[in-house]
Amino acid sequence: MFIIKTFPKTLKKFVSSSEKLTLHLLDSLRNAPYMFTQKSNYVNVYMKWKKDPYYDSIEHIHRSILLKPIIALKNVIAQKPNGCIPISAVSKRGLQLDVPMKVARFLRLYPSIFEEFSGPEYNLPWFRLTSEAVEIDREERRVYENCREDLRERLKRFILMSKGKVLPLKIIKGMQWYLGLPDDFLVYPERNLDGSFRFVDMEDGLKGLAVQSEEKVLSVMQKSAMENGVCFGGSMEAIEFGLFPSKGLRLRRKILDWLKEFQKLPYVSPYEDCSHLDPDSDIAEKRVVGFLHELLSLFVEHAVERKKLLCLKKSMGLPQKVHRAFERHPHIFYLSLRNKTCTAILKEAYCNQSIIERHPLSSVRKKYINLLKESAVILKNRRVGNRFANHENLDSALDFNYMDEDSRDIPECSFRSS
Repeated sequence: MFIIKTFPKTLKKFVSSSEKLTLHLLDSLRNAPYMFTQKSNYVNVYMKWKKDPYYDSIEHIHRSILLKPIIALKNVIAQKPNGCIPISAVSKRGLQLDVPMKVARFLRLYPSIFEEFSGPEYNLPWFRLTSEAVEIDREERRVYENCREDLRERLKRFILMSKGKVLPLKIIKGMQWYLGLPDDFLVYPERNLDGSFRFVDMEDGLKGLAVQSEEKVLSVMQKSAMENGVCFGGSMEAIEFGLFPSKGLRLRRKILDWLKEFQKLPYVSPYEDCSHLDPDSDIAEKRVVGFLHELLSLFVEHAVERKKLLCLKKSMGLPQKVHRAFERHPHIFYLSLRNKTCTAILKEAYCNQSIIERHPLSSVRKKYINLLKESAVILKNRRVGNRFANHENLDSALDFNYMDEDSRDIPECSFRSS
């Protein structure tokens, strides 16, 4: 009888505790990090492109494409013992140096950087650097020498974001300009690299550069969030991106709602393994956005030609349509269509400079650009000078012809009267 009376009470308590346990487990599973990998709120987001004059007017970004071949030619001349070269030394290296036209014509377009003179052999045109270009070149070399550790760290972070922490050398060389590495950075590994780097053989006979590092690497966003007390350096913490909407850019309500939920998702560091993520989920997209944010923060101009990222897809584990991340997040990135190309710009680097560290080479490149702009003034003055010179020669010729005509009209007796 005792058993019969107490059994329902015991059963009731057991069922009640089981329900609480079940609810607790469901709640835990609902908030577990891997549950977000299947979450997709509103993935078919289309953002209308909006022109922003502020980002389109940043000179050192949009002149970077032009500056690259100029610096390449400058390095060829500066490396010579006598500091000058005949045109024959570079006339057939235009493709290698990314020169968009005939090399001789290109050099003559920038007299503020390259000075032309007649050489000692065969009367060929020779070129040397102007005194202003030589001075900036010296400053550039000092930056390379003093900031070698910073450049090494940027290269290390770039490699650590890749799958297997290894990248083909051809990809690294293709991104050297954006990372701010000198042309010979990999030529002298004993001077520029430390013990964490090693050269390896990769698939398809490619040579690669790998990094061995057991230290946990924090991204720019994680460091900023830790300074503000938002996160503590753990994995899968909800870190929000800095949003910088362009003037006049208005998003539809459903896109704003999706963006709010997107910001609340866990942040997956680009230095962490992401193989467990569903590639079609919002959290995978947030990982891609975080990767692009970290990548652009490493570059000199915090910008890159969008087509240059195509070679990173396989090595970095990026989705096939990685370029859509720029289009879907106009508050984080800006796409500029100047110079007949599409350039992706990290907005935070130009709106909140306290978070993104400035590259040590940026000030040197700005000096080259200022010197480059002087070439247009020099060429304009030459054209004006030639125009005046032609007018003076023409006036002299007309005066001479006029005097001849007058002398023919004067009778000979007028000269004999004296």
